[in-house]
Amino acid sequence: MRVAAILLLVGLPALAQYTAVRDGDIVRLKDAAARTVVSIMPSHGNMAFQMTVNGKNVLRYPFHSVADFRNSCGMNGGVPFLAPWANRLDGPAFYANGKKYTFNLDLGNVRPGPDNHPIHGFLTNASEWEVVETKADAHSARVTSRLDFYRHPEWMAQFPFAHTIEMTYRLREGALEVVTTLHNLSVEPMPVAIGFHPFFQVNDAPRDAWTFGIAARTHWLLDATKIPTGRTIPVGQASSPVQLKGLSLDDVFTGLVRNASGDAVMWVQGKKERVEVSFGRNYRCVVVWSPGGPGRDFICFEPMAAITDALNLSQRGVYKELQSVAPGGTWTAAFRVKVIGF
Repeated sequence: MRVAAILLLVGLPALAQYTAVRDGDIVRLKDAAARTVVSIMPSHGNMAFQMTVNGKNVLRYPFHSVADFRNSCGMNGGVPFLAPWANRLDGPAFYANGKKYTFNLDLGNVRPGPDNHPIHGFLTNASEWEVVETKADAHSARVTSRLDFYRHPEWMAQFPFAHTIEMTYRLREGALEVVTTLHNLSVEPMPVAIGFHPFFQVNDAPRDAWTFGIAARTHWLLDATKIPTGRTIPVGQASSPVQLKGLSLDDVFTGLVRNASGDAVMWVQGKKERVEVSFGRNYRCVVVWSPGGPGRDFICFEPMAAITDALNLSQRGVYKELQSVAPGGTWTAAFRVKVIGF
């Protein structure tokens, strides 16, 4: 007999399967039945920095303490959010609606980066997220936070599209879903090139014994600075197992292959442990990063709205799938993390 039923029979309250608890600047979502805990820090980029199942880490967590994470750069574990663009731009400027916008590097929030390629926007460590709901019921545990981008002149100076960002982390049946909605408050269409950079791991085998699969048909060739050249090659059989041993990956894929639910599923597996990452329809690209080497036992399946340098490649006609949000409109995308065998 289930524990909840026994408690009811003896007149004691049933234990809730789902809880959502705020402890200082951390929100913890728990699914007792799945023995899963997700920890989010809204004040540090609104980042989910830890997900454990039966005490085992699903996300890379290279920190000795929460304080170490709080003081980190935000790009070495967890689920960093990349906006207002993800990955590299080919220079300190971008195009939108046929106009060129040049960054003001004196503001200090956009770094030119290697090869003068700004990378990953400037919101990864943003502390300005506001928690608008923390809730648990019989169906899930969740937290929703909002970032009012338009209220910050130093951000608007670099990306002059007034908008808000709303993000919900939802834990349900042992799986974590991340839903992001952009609200365009400006009078022009707003290009969408955001993404996430989650670090995944399995624990029952070393990296050299991991296999992985990518649900994609098209592999973009990159130049020496990791900018797409415009040339592509077809992928072999999508999602077929590939040995990670000996590979150093920082690769861009499109033409995602979707199941009957409209999701494209990427996966990594050890002996029995397996992590599956399902990309919703508005994530049109996956960047796979797993550089290998000591202390780098992880693989990143990065949900991206567009390819690397999409804002500029679209202007040149090289990339034709750049999405945008109409004035007054919204754009929503979701990805989901499911674990097996933990």
